[in-house]
Amino acid sequence: MSRNKKALLISAIILPTLFLYAFKPFNTEQEWVSWANRFLNESYDPTVEPRLKKFEINLTPDHFLRLRKTYQQGKQEYYSFNLKRFAQLDYIPGNTATDTLEIKTQTDDIIYQTYEDPQGDVDSMATQWAIPVKKLSSQRLDSLKEALNFLKEKSQ
Repeated sequence: MSRNKKALLISAIILPTLFLYAFKPFNTEQEWVSWANRFLNESYDPTVEPRLKKFEINLTPDHFLRLRKTYQQGKQEYYSFNLKRFAQLDYIPGNTATDTLEIKTQTDDIIYQTYEDPQGDVDSMATQWAIPVKKLSSQRLDSLKEALNFLKEKSQ
């Protein structure tokens, strides 16, 4: 076999392998946590609440999903739960720009608190949490479900 044919054959084997390796699935906790944080911050839709001043949504390395919302008048809302209590994720289509992710836990495992609320502060627990999100593709939604389930297993 000529030298050029050998080089072509080796290239034909190595290049597709490198290409496929570049798209390997996440396999470490930190990769899933980082991806989930990027997903949540890109997908969260704050336009649903016009008086919202800022929001912070994150998945911590110890598998807590947290959201803190601060409104223009100073009121704050805080949601949190540990992924080991995660039961189900539903995607509910909404209007043309916004949909809802509905997270469900096994029992009343989602912490809901308000601070500086003129109607009085709240400290309660819930079994479901609705998060407004921008339109999502089914692939991204499936990836989020996979991430949450993977991290749930790791937190057991």
